[in-house]
Amino acid sequence: MAAKSKSKKEEFSKEQYMEWFESMQFMRRFEEKSGQLYGQQKIRGFCHLYIGQEACMAGAVSALQKGDKYITAYRDHAHPIALGSDPRTIMAELYGKATGISKGKGGSMHMFDKENGFFGGHGIVGAQVPLGAGIAFAEKYNGTDNLCMTFMGDGAVRQGAFHEALNIAMTMKLPVIFVIENNGYAMGTSVQRTSNVTELYKLGEAYDMPSSAVDAMSVEAVHHAVAEAAERARKGNGPTLLEFRTYRYKGHSMSDPAKYRTKEELEEYKKKDPIEQVRDVILKRKYATEADLKEIDNNIKERVQECVDFAENSEFPDPSEAYTDVYAEDNYPFIMD
Repeated sequence: MAAKSKSKKEEFSKEQYMEWFESMQFMRRFEEKSGQLYGQQKIRGFCHLYIGQEACMAGAVSALQKGDKYITAYRDHAHPIALGSDPRTIMAELYGKATGISKGKGGSMHMFDKENGFFGGHGIVGAQVPLGAGIAFAEKYNGTDNLCMTFMGDGAVRQGAFHEALNIAMTMKLPVIFVIENNGYAMGTSVQRTSNVTELYKLGEAYDMPSSAVDAMSVEAVHHAVAEAAERARKGNGPTLLEFRTYRYKGHSMSDPAKYRTKEELEEYKKKDPIEQVRDVILKRKYATEADLKEIDNNIKERVQECVDFAENSEFPDPSEAYTDVYAEDNYPFIMD
């Protein structure tokens, strides 16, 4: 199946464009601040930023419904933000504070928010892919109308678990949308150097799974592709594999200088920046003025600073917390001999 063409922008309302702009701009400012704080050693450990990839999550959320589930890899700060989690708790988690979204125990790579349907944040490459299929199985088993969006990076498709998950999901017609956020480089090696199949959506065709590539620098294209896949899943017709062709402006993590790509390549992608594309539509259609957008951005910067202040003023977890949340506390009806 050929790559999807860019969606018609006129199909969306003023309210939708303004919502996309604010959501993506908040993700961008939050991640920029996180990068600064990492440089100041306020945030430690691993830290993977989403700068440049904002349309992937913004377009998915606008296309789906309350009750749908989401799971991703370790580049996971923007996902709970887009889902409505309190961003103060996300920043606190980056600080390792007790008020964090994972009680300060997960850090950058392991964020969870059950109330908003976010099942993590997973540090093991590809481990979340079969988990996403399992969540979708639970939704089908319980007879709900919900699905599971299962995100992964382009490096994760080298894992056997990816292929096993696709096979069983297609065999059981599970309501799952597999998304490869293909930013071209995995941890630092280009797709062209790691795979004979460089159009990654084609991997789904081996399982007769509906599969396509999406211009994920366009939030409209993402919305349309996810909405189509969601309709298929809710009708009981099973999974879809979408290759979101996106780009990260920063390195794989904060320790990655990204010397494996040229400055010219980076600047070329920035010409297609997803936030700037939405900004252009807003201005051309006079949904808002430059002054209006500047005010929104200033408000976002203030909200991000509130997140920082919250994290700074929060306490670290008590050492005894190392022994809690290790095992589930439910009493399972298993008979042990």
